[in-house]
Amino acid sequence: MFRLWCKIWANTHLIKDIVIEIDQPDLTRTQKIFKALDEACYAFDLSKPIWLDSTIKEFKRHDKVRFSKDNFIDSIDFDFLEIHVIEEG
Repeated sequence: MFRLWCKIWANTHLIKDIVIEIDQPDLTRTQKIFKALDEACYAFDLSKPIWLDSTIKEFKRHDKVRFSKDNFIDSIDFDFLEIHVIEEG
């Protein structure tokens, strides 16, 4: 089971969060991350964020990353979207 915790933050407050579970062992880790992020963005009614080089480096280091307004084409009404891998298996 792969689980990704997605959180929307505004003014240092957690506004929304969701845990997406992917139970497809045939997918690669990267595919699971993208699939979970797609599902979270759909649930939050957001456009998909753009993975910048700095975003990728941060995620590789900590299994956690924040997508700010620079990562979205559309304007956002929150400070950032944070994703965090909480279970892999």
